[in-house]
Amino acid sequence: MNQILKFSGVELYYDHVYALKGVSIEVNEGETVALIGANGAGKSSILRAITGLRKIRTGEIHYSGKRIDGVSPDAIVKMGIAMVPEGRRVFPYMSVKDNLLMGAFTRSDKAEIARSLEMVLGRFPRLKERYSQAAGTMSGGEQQMLVIGRALMSKPRLLLLDEPSLGVAPKLVQDIARSIVAINRDEKVSVLLVEQNSRMALRISQRAYALTTGAVALSGVSSELLNDERVKKLYLGGEL
Repeated sequence: MNQILKFSGVELYYDHVYALKGVSIEVNEGETVALIGANGAGKSSILRAITGLRKIRTGEIHYSGKRIDGVSPDAIVKMGIAMVPEGRRVFPYMSVKDNLLMGAFTRSDKAEIARSLEMVLGRFPRLKERYSQAAGTMSGGEQQMLVIGRALMSKPRLLLLDEPSLGVAPKLVQDIARSIVAINRDEKVSVLLVEQNSRMALRISQRAYALTTGAVALSGVSSELLNDERVKKLYLGGEL
């Protein structure tokens, strides 16, 4: 299986406090890989390092065989990596349609952009219903669907999701979980999923890494980790 992301021995600091301490993870083409762990374990720091939003101190990050630590965030987007940050950052006064089109700002293939738009609206029927509505007037779950849809408009090969279930009503958490599975399966997009809802993350991923205080504590096949007593005790608080 081809590797799309390799994160090797990475150390990252905020001022003099370490956030990542020699972390190594990998994502293969077509996989969904979950990062689970408590707040402050370093999960989001991994995503910030991949996207160039935080400079790493040591280690290397490779995407599709090319080294990308040190590459600018906008160049990383153009290479095919899209990130959905925590906190549903929509453009509140713009319509759903215009929010989605903002995701295609690096593209100029109009016919393909129209096809991507059709795909996103098919994937998230609620966005079609709210197409002309101002994004800021939608519910938290609907806004989360919008930011995932906007990321897909950049036609990524690797999608980074930071806490997509946070603050979302349980019914919509299930919808979002199903959409992540479908995006990975049907659009052939590799996914790196950061989640505190560990049960959900392990159910929809193939492999997972459990982090504690900036280091990988456990890793393995998600279905096996779901039944691992250590994981049950430490991480399985969330319900799906």
